[in-house]
Amino acid sequence: MKEKVQEALNLVRPALQADGGDVELVDVTEDGIVSVKLTGACGSCPMSTMTLKMGIEKTLKERIPEVKEVVQV
Repeated sequence: MKEKVQEALNLVRPALQADGGDVELVDVTEDGIVSVKLTGACGSCPMSTMTLKMGIEKTLKERIPEVKEVVQV
């Protein structure tokens, strides 16, 4: 599943990079919890929680039904 998650993150990455940020995959657990690290401008942005939940998590859940939650570490 980790490869699928990385592929899906590659789809949202250009939008993050356009704003000076990026996302790094940290871990994927067997129970569907994906840990990511927002870097660059995204790491300190006050809207990062919304980006995480409404952008990254939504995209991953749509593409990979096994994903239950995305958390920032």
